[in-house]
Amino acid sequence: MERFINILILDSFKEDRHELKSILSGNGNNLLFSSTAEDCLAILSKRDIGILLINVDTPSINGFQFLKELEKNKSAVDTYKLVISEKTSNASKLVKGLKQGAIDYLSKPFKTNLVKAKIEVFKKLYFKDLRINQLLKNILPETVLSDLNTYGKFSPKRIEEGTVLFTDFVGFSKIAKNKNPLDLVKELESYFTKFDEIVDRYHLEKIKTIGDSYMALAGVTEGSPKPSVRACLAALEMTNYVINQKLLAQAMGNDFMDMRVGLHEGPLVAGIIGTKKTSFDVWGDTVNIASRAEHHANPNSINITEPVANKVNEYFNLEPRGEITIKFGSKIKMFSLTSIRTKFCLYGEGKIANPDLRVTCGLNEMDFEHARREILNRLKSNLPEELIYHDIKHTLNVEKSAVRIALLEGINEIDLILLRTAALFHDSGYILKQFDNEVIAMKLAENILPQFGYTQEHIKTITSIISATKNDIEPVTLLQKIMCDADHDYLGRPDYHGIAKRLREELKAFGTEMTEVEWLNFQINYLRDTHVYYTNTGTNIRKTGKLARIADLEQRLKNLEQRS
Repeated sequence: MERFINILILDSFKEDRHELKSILSGNGNNLLFSSTAEDCLAILSKRDIGILLINVDTPSINGFQFLKELEKNKSAVDTYKLVISEKTSNASKLVKGLKQGAIDYLSKPFKTNLVKAKIEVFKKLYFKDLRINQLLKNILPETVLSDLNTYGKFSPKRIEEGTVLFTDFVGFSKIAKNKNPLDLVKELESYFTKFDEIVDRYHLEKIKTIGDSYMALAGVTEGSPKPSVRACLAALEMTNYVINQKLLAQAMGNDFMDMRVGLHEGPLVAGIIGTKKTSFDVWGDTVNIASRAEHHANPNSINITEPVANKVNEYFNLEPRGEITIKFGSKIKMFSLTSIRTKFCLYGEGKIANPDLRVTCGLNEMDFEHARREILNRLKSNLPEELIYHDIKHTLNVEKSAVRIALLEGINEIDLILLRTAALFHDSGYILKQFDNEVIAMKLAENILPQFGYTQEHIKTITSIISATKNDIEPVTLLQKIMCDADHDYLGRPDYHGIAKRLREELKAFGTEMTEVEWLNFQINYLRDTHVYYTNTGTNIRKTGKLARIADLEQRLKNLEQRS
């Protein structure tokens, strides 16, 4: 499994920088250099830096004072800091560095194995921290984590208008009796994983799963507007997903599950219970009524109570169900939520919110997830079977590589969406044409993306990124450079030869056949003489691998020529 990390080196001595680059290059290390404190702070503000090396002998800075200042810098809180100093200088320098927040030191002259060993130790700690933080974020809301980090505790809070969403599967107990337990758990996991994704996109907070039930909140842990509307949008997408899975199962003659959804809004108390195996939970009659609303829902429908209906009626089509008894004779008016009103939906189908409604709810106007689904479905359905290199797997690999490089480069959320969108569309022109396909891909993006809230300015950026993948175009912007490096990321990866083999077979299918010698020369000439990585990240993490591929290909060619 590949793991990459940004390592920042603050050192004004060229010989140090050159030596550290030689020692630490490769192995997933994205090396960044700065010679002044100002440059260092600028990089820290834009990128997630895992390890920071500070040469305290640098004349332009007071290294120890800078270390002390970094203690208050939020961008450097999770960064492992090491000091560099001459071995012959006073040992008190290194001790002082440790007192000011450094976690270790590197002595000059550098000992290659020792430097590598220390960096590997802190890399492991950094990735361990990332895993722990991710686990905590999966368990507790960010607001709770923030309070725990700041105050060491999270006091229970009363929320006057919290929206509670419940789902469960119809007749689950009966289904469970007749199904292999492992298969049942896998099926539940596939549904709940999708629900997690939906809940996250609509800024809801998942609370827990209880057997086949799923519980989430809106308006409790987040500050986004229109919590009831966002909860209903999430419920609608969950329901449509379950219905689509049912239709697919029926078409294939497989078993399927139906689902009920219920929502209620009202006062509740949120907090953490217990001191061991801590969990975040909510209490109050609002939770009970939401559960009752779900219990009274029809299969594959959304049942909402009157308080929710009053908040969302403007945006959704509702069908009154009258008063329904929920417990001990108490009654509450309920409604079936059927669809989004035409004014606020895409395609007139009532399933997907349009940009106006998304913005009203504090969501990004670009509906990236649905745009992604649209283009991937087109690629799956329409790409020619002969495309075994420029296939959907290639598109997904390029998207993944683009995200990796972009995160190391420190680009913002909006630019990341634009970049991912361009990666998904960049080879879509192959649906109609093998050569000069970029122009068709750009036209597809221009025609499809406005439906998903992309503005003309967004689309202009996306098409410029796609255009930069042409062989005769030199990328200019950072997003263009990332796209080009992501498109050829595999050139420096260990799986290069398998991917190159698919390219050769695809070229053959379209009339370009090469002998073994021609094919080896074709690869060597491209990798050695034509291709370049445009970003520092691409160079840092893939150049070493690419050079290894070139050496391997040259050796294969040499062996082949000797045999003949």
